[in-house]
Amino acid sequence: MDKANLLEAAAFTGTVDLASERVGGKVLYANDEFFAEKENLIKPGRGVFIAEKYTERGKWMDGWESRRKRVPGHDYAVLKLGIPGQVHGVDIDTNHFLGNNPAYASVEAAVIQNETLVGDILDAKFNWTEILPKVALKPGSQNIFAVASKERWTHLRLNIYPDGGVARFRVHGEPVPDWTRINNHEEIDLVSIEHGGKVICASDMFFGNKDNLIMPGRSVNMGDGWETKRRRGPGNDWTILKMGQQGYIKKVEVDTNHFKGNYPDTCWLEGINAPEAEISLLNWNQFEWQPILPSSKLQAHHQHHFAVADDKAGPWTHARFSIAPDGGVSRLRLFGMLSAKITLKEEAKSGAQLLK
Repeated sequence: MDKANLLEAAAFTGTVDLASERVGGKVLYANDEFFAEKENLIKPGRGVFIAEKYTERGKWMDGWESRRKRVPGHDYAVLKLGIPGQVHGVDIDTNHFLGNNPAYASVEAAVIQNETLVGDILDAKFNWTEILPKVALKPGSQNIFAVASKERWTHLRLNIYPDGGVARFRVHGEPVPDWTRINNHEEIDLVSIEHGGKVICASDMFFGNKDNLIMPGRSVNMGDGWETKRRRGPGNDWTILKMGQQGYIKKVEVDTNHFKGNYPDTCWLEGINAPEAEISLLNWNQFEWQPILPSSKLQAHHQHHFAVADDKAGPWTHARFSIAPDGGVSRLRLFGMLSAKITLKEEAKSGAQLLK
């Protein structure tokens, strides 16, 4: 990991890339994408460089690149966040753009209804708010900037001055669901990233990151899951998750998709109801975890569904998911209902608490 990667990891630990295509982000429009497509901005990785690859328009580049501007103005791209939320920072990555990177950039944000058409977004006078003023960009670098915005945003506009290429655009932030749209009798995945769920800590994640457990959709390969190293001593592996809101768990889904020779033998689930608890690797064992799902046998490369007994349903705010003795799980879903309907006033208060 290079210095820029380390800086990004340190600055935005625990945040989510709200714009990533992995979580449903979309680049809706770019005023110019002559050399390279706008969709590359939100793809995984930092982009690659293939020296001998060209297109009919010029050098192929893994990013978004506009032509050289010969008129006044600047280029821009409009993005729809895959998960609306509070933006804590951005990474405007100019990897491999060395003599053709923009000199400056700025970022604006807006709240736009999902059903709004792209044409209307471009034509209408939406209240775009500048969340990152014009800043200088370095070529071939991760340009990382903190954002002080405290609002919940749905769309961003990346402005580059005057033109050029950006490999990737990362939007580090905190998901803020619209709880007022969810009926408290509606069954949802209480721990999904879209509903504000978090994977707080894990005993081990040597081969696969814990955060993969709550990503949308099924895993695309074995690397897109949580996987621990082979355990050579006693004990078992586990991870602790926090739900977006307090709720009752009715069903548990454990998906070992792509894990064929390295899936866990068994799993079980415990919970606590502690809305104000600050749980970490250092203090998790100081809480009285209560059983939700008993030890259950797992299979390779399989989507398991388990019912939760009524007297174990909760309400819960945190869950401890254990596997024995070790191995990989691609996704964990905790389906259930919110314990109470969230009002607009309560939602605003919940969003404010995220900033503390």
